[in-house]
Amino acid sequence: MPDGAPLMLTTWSFGPVANGPGMDVLRAGGSALDAVLAGATAVEEDPLINSVGVGGLPDADGHVSLDACVMTNPDRCGSVCCLRHYSSAAAIARAVMEKTIHVMLAGEGAEAFAARHGFARRELLTNAARAEWEKWRNDPKGINRDLYQGWVPPLNVEEVGVSVVGNAGRIQEPSHDTVSILALDARGELAGVCSTSGMAFKVPGRVGDSPIIGHGLYVDQTGGVGGAAAATGTGELIMGVCGSFLAVELIRSGRSPAEAIREVLGRITAKYRLGADHQVALIAMASDGRWASGALRPGFSHTISDGQGTRVEPAQAVVVPS
Repeated sequence: MPDGAPLMLTTWSFGPVANGPGMDVLRAGGSALDAVLAGATAVEEDPLINSVGVGGLPDADGHVSLDACVMTNPDRCGSVCCLRHYSSAAAIARAVMEKTIHVMLAGEGAEAFAARHGFARRELLTNAARAEWEKWRNDPKGINRDLYQGWVPPLNVEEVGVSVVGNAGRIQEPSHDTVSILALDARGELAGVCSTSGMAFKVPGRVGDSPIIGHGLYVDQTGGVGGAAAATGTGELIMGVCGSFLAVELIRSGRSPAEAIREVLGRITAKYRLGADHQVALIAMASDGRWASGALRPGFSHTISDGQGTRVEPAQAVVVPS
């Protein structure tokens, strides 16, 4: 990082919700890990962001379940999935990383772990999210009721052209997507977090890419050649190519973050029969301060915070499948 200034890169237009508290940590000399956790927690606690934490849209049975992971290196990562009564998924994932010899805890075991470590139990389903679920459940058209056969999620707010960023006047809109956050601190150290309530109205028990190390998030700064990448979108597409791991491996082999993202998106277009509603986006960052974002289709935006302030911008690269 040439000037030693910290950086924070977050998926989607709600990124300022994360980057505000995260950059406060970085500007005070805090670690990249503390910064991404502060950012993720702010998003998880915001009920107007209905794809992460409190207010997340439920599964097909009307139950909210949360997944998250954190990472700073291959030997320093933690993950939780299928949390139903705890909003602090990213912080619980960090506790798994720091207080156990394991990487991932799931379901009732993850919740028991959270309780033992003092995390607050709470209701995740808000009235607004319940109303969206009831609307979906009662809609006789436009929904593939056989959820096990090719069902795809509704368009998120970016893709229908509605912003959720604002002040007190923000309103809740259709499904958004996973929050993924990467940070580079003044010491040149990278960290990442990924947190989600998963695909709206998903098959109960479904877990996507977000909590899986190497899929929704990967960070490797071993040997001074640092790279971090995180994903959002249709998790099943990301999982099949280990998208974040692949991006970081490409960065470590000498590719720029932009080149790495293009390669991952190209791999997805080559390996899958894509539907019109499929979307995948990635953000990537190197330890020298280079960063990039890209998506399969138009509609994705990232939020970048650096020495010039915080900006919500469209993806730098769009790889539209033929």
